[in-house]
Amino acid sequence: MTGYLVRALKRLAVLAPGILIAYFSIRNIFPLFDKRLPLAIAIFLTYVLGAYVLIPAGIRLVRVVLPAKHLQAYSVTPDGFASDPVNIGIIGSRQELIAAMQAAGWTQADDHTVAHVAHQAVSVLLKRPYPAAPMSNLYLFGRRQDIGFELPLPGSRGNRHHVRFWATNYQPGNRLDITAIKWHRRQSEIRSGQRLWLGAASRDVGFAFITHNVQITHMIDPDTNAERQLIVDGLTANHRTRSIETMRLAKPYRLANRAWRGQLKSDGQLVIVRLKNT
Repeated sequence: MTGYLVRALKRLAVLAPGILIAYFSIRNIFPLFDKRLPLAIAIFLTYVLGAYVLIPAGIRLVRVVLPAKHLQAYSVTPDGFASDPVNIGIIGSRQELIAAMQAAGWTQADDHTVAHVAHQAVSVLLKRPYPAAPMSNLYLFGRRQDIGFELPLPGSRGNRHHVRFWATNYQPGNRLDITAIKWHRRQSEIRSGQRLWLGAASRDVGFAFITHNVQITHMIDPDTNAERQLIVDGLTANHRTRSIETMRLAKPYRLANRAWRGQLKSDGQLVIVRLKNT
C-alpha cells in the first residue's frame, strides 16, 4: 500500500506542472493571441507554446528535483519517462556497425538538427520519402544515442522500424555481463576502435498524444522482442555475424510509456551479436 501511495504522489508531482501550465496558457496566453489573431490561429499557437515549450520545461524542472530512477533495461525520454527497452548489442567498430546495418537494408538516421527536422516536415507535407529522417533523442544514464538506423515499413508512409545505439566499452577477456560494460562518453573516441553498441529497437505503428503534455508522438508496437529478432536475422542473412550470445538484463517486463495507452513489453534479454572481423 505504501509503495502505491509513493508512486501516486510521484505521478501527481509530474502531472501537476502540466495542469498548472495548461491553466496559465488558457487564462493568460490565449487572450493575448486572441486579441491579435483569428481564433483558430490563436488556439493553435497557444497549444504549440504550451505543449511544446512550457509543459516540457516544467516537466524537466521536476525531473531535476525528482530524477527518474530506472533500470538499465530501458531507455528514457528527455523528460525521464520510460521508453524503448534495451534489447540488442553489437560488437564492432563504428564503421563495421554502419556497414553491417546498411548491408541488411537499414539507413543511418540524420542527426536531430533544425535543418533535418525541417526537411522531415517538408517531406511529410509533400508526401516525399525521407529514408534518413532524424529520430527523437532517447537517453541511457543521461546520454542520448550515438547513432540510429531505420527501415521503412512496406506500404506504410511515415511508419518504420528503428534502432538507437549507445557506444560502450567492455572487458574482452571477461564474460559479458552488466558489470563488464563501461559507458563510453568521449565523442572523439567513439568513432574508432571496438565498441559494444547497446541498442533499443522498436517499430512505429501510428501516432498518439503524449499524456503529460499533449504533444503528438509515434505509437510503438508493444512487441520489441520481434524488432530485435528482425535485426539479428538481417545481419545473419547477410553473413555479418561471427557469434551470437544472450545476456539477461531483467525479468520479463511490461512498460506503460508516455504515449496515450502505449505499452511496451520485453523478455528482459539482451542479444549480443559479434560482427565478423572484430
